Amino acid sequence: MTAPFPHLSPAFARAFGDYPDLIARAPGRVNLIGEHTDYNDGFVLPAAIGVETQVAARRRADRVLRIVAVDFDGAESRWEIDAPYAPDPAQPWANYARGMVAAMRAAGHAIPGADLAVSGTIPKGSGLSSSASLTVAVGTALSALGALDLDGTTLARLAQASETDCVGMPCGIMDQLISARGVAGHALLIDCRSLEAQPVALPDGVAVMIVHSGITRGLVEGHYAARRLACEHAAAALGVPALRDATLAMLEEARARLDPVTLARARHVITENARTLAAAQALRSGNLPRLGALMAQSHTSMRDDFAITTPQIDALVAELQGLIGTEGGARMTGGGFGGAVVAVMPQTRAAQVAAAITYRTPEGQPPVILIETACAGAGLL
Repeated sequence: MTAPFPHLSPAFARAFGDYPDLIARAPGRVNLIGEHTDYNDGFVLPAAIGVETQVAARRRADRVLRIVAVDFDGAESRWEIDAPYAPDPAQPWANYARGMVAAMRAAGHAIPGADLAVSGTIPKGSGLSSSASLTVAVGTALSALGALDLDGTTLARLAQASETDCVGMPCGIMDQLISARGVAGHALLIDCRSLEAQPVALPDGVAVMIVHSGITRGLVEGHYAARRLACEHAAAALGVPALRDATLAMLEEARARLDPVTLARARHVITENARTLAAAQALRSGNLPRLGALMAQSHTSMRDDFAITTPQIDALVAELQGLIGTEGGARMTGGGFGGAVVAVMPQTRAAQVAAAITYRTPEGQPPVILIETACAGAGLL
């Protein structure tokens, strides 16, 4: 059971002179397989994890929102919530909260003025969705303060809109949806077109290990948007609404009409969708060798066809695959260009594998290693 961060309420009281009315939480996530398939209307298989964002909140009588970042030495951002969205150049972390407020108001939700204090345990730049966790946690807190009773899917859509329409990150829906709707003990097989989410139980005795490469990601810096644009071009050339509707046979028929890069990007998405469905079945049946093989294929596709890995990430994945052998697998997780690697293995092997990792971050330090279980989605504490 998640507990409130012990420092959060006292920090709120120091910043705002009294204790909060409530504390909301939203978890980070790890994606077991299904990378860059969400914005192509495809399939993903993430799980909510124990690292999370918590937001302490108290209603105000006016139309002002003040938010304090406890982890950034009490840095503060303040704005009128009825004003159009405007970024805070001095506190860019606050733009996710500003975007969530703007998205909620644009959707017609009557939210009150509020004081918020935010703190989190998700390693920044790790590819574990700290931004989605923050926006969903803010939305959960404001929904409760305004007695809006917004469901998880609605919160996820609003959180996605806050990133795409305000922050400028053209992300899919996966991160926000798993943060809002995660199920304890389960991954979710999400159909990113219908938003249907099927819980897939993690077998007893299976460990999910996350190893942070120490390479901070910067997806708003163009890489992610370029991959998305290539996928849209490929779908248009194939005459389908999204690459979720394409097949390898269709791609082969269109080979002469596609440049080699666009062809490769489309091939990754088409094959990754198939791998994700197969991986969900492998997980259901507890077939770790099959799951590991699919994870290895996924990483190879991300490296060779989608070109989103780095040499350091490739080396970390190769080391983990060697340590785990056929008892599971490893792959990069997240949008790419750094971040974390996810590995699945028997729980009995986790400590041994963690101790044997020789990879070092660019600063020469041992990597941060998390051994996680699948947690519930956002809610109040």
